[in-house]
Amino acid sequence: MKIKQLLFSSSILLSSLVLLSNCNESSKAGKLDSKNDKKADSAKIDTIPTVAGNYAPLDTAKYDSLLKRLANGDTTGRWPVKNQPYPVAGAILPFNRVVAFYGNLFSKKMGILGELPPNEMLAKLKGEVKSWEKADPNTPVKPALHYIAVVAQGAGGKDGKYRYRMPFKQIDTVLSLAKKANALVFLDVQVALSNIRAELPLLEKYLSMPQVHFGMDPEFSMKDGTLPGKKIGTYDADDINYVTGYLADLVRKNHLPPKILIVHRFTRKMVTNYKNIKLHPEVQVVMDMDGWGEPDLKLGTYRNFIFPEPVQFTGFKLFYKNDLKKAPHHMLTPQEVLKYKPQPIYIQYQ
Repeated sequence: MKIKQLLFSSSILLSSLVLLSNCNESSKAGKLDSKNDKKADSAKIDTIPTVAGNYAPLDTAKYDSLLKRLANGDTTGRWPVKNQPYPVAGAILPFNRVVAFYGNLFSKKMGILGELPPNEMLAKLKGEVKSWEKADPNTPVKPALHYIAVVAQGAGGKDGKYRYRMPFKQIDTVLSLAKKANALVFLDVQVALSNIRAELPLLEKYLSMPQVHFGMDPEFSMKDGTLPGKKIGTYDADDINYVTGYLADLVRKNHLPPKILIVHRFTRKMVTNYKNIKLHPEVQVVMDMDGWGEPDLKLGTYRNFIFPEPVQFTGFKLFYKNDLKKAPHHMLTPQEVLKYKPQPIYIQYQ
């Protein structure tokens, strides 16, 4: 049972099957959740322009010191990751910790981002930021909205790819909400029977903005044609390298600070050939432990699938509901998560 918990950790697809089973690529947004859509439209913006800034040069000594502190006393030699490139100016990590709310505006079941009314959600996010600042006063915290921009679904859609691309007006709404909270934005993609090379370029106008970052979810990358939800999907280093290369090009072309790439993971096969993942000065890669369950199970997953296969940075996901399902019915606190080796620098709440 414990393995099964983690195999279906994100609880996204079950919500997606209910939410989107009668939808196709031409579906109207209002058919999904008219109340959420009305709230979203009230905050709609036409565009948020890209602003290239002047960023202070990287303090390499401080960067190295912070990496060592994140290793949290690890003596195996894995952490901090050796021979990683220094980032270009304006890097968020490891100078800040990112605390993100995850979800989709069309559904109250896919995460806290869409579960609460916008102002209430932003107030709750502010509270979590304060909790992390209190737990680790030496690390400033940046809030973030982590929005599922492409959702794996139970219907094939016009092209039979079993994924639903969110309308751009919804992404605009997330950008508007993030601006109110001075928050970062992550656009997350569940490709299903599509592929990352087809989905990523469609979001380029958003990823060309300095505050917008990216997430890729191997759980719903069904390379063998299996329908999403039947088994856990996978990405190879080659897929991740495509994304980091693409993002690095955008950073150089638009004179941006480094992008953050979140790669979700809670099994070994979700990411293959991790040693072949190429790091770039323009992209900061976070391997995010995405499993739900009781504290011991989550710690075991982190130790088994994140700790022994170092890439660059680590993240950790906390579930307001699923983490409480089994005894001791306890969601880990910031103080408890900070005891892990290495310390996660990206925290996500669902």
